[in-house]
Amino acid sequence: MSYLNIVQIILAVLLVAAILLQAKGTGLSGVFGGEGNIFRTKRGFEKILFYATIALAVLFFATALANIYFSK
Repeated sequence: MSYLNIVQIILAVLLVAAILLQAKGTGLSGVFGGEGNIFRTKRGFEKILFYATIALAVLFFATALANIYFSK
């Protein structure tokens, strides 16, 4: 198993955790309009988690591309 595979697995776990931490308050009630969609800005930890999720997604995608490129 190469180092890229290990890095990709770690990034996948971190990305799933970051997405699940953001998913508070969203559920099936949002499908039926039960949730009030009020615009509000992200502050504090929520903002850091939002940017960390984006960074993890970009790193995961780059690692996947590098894994494909170096596997040939």
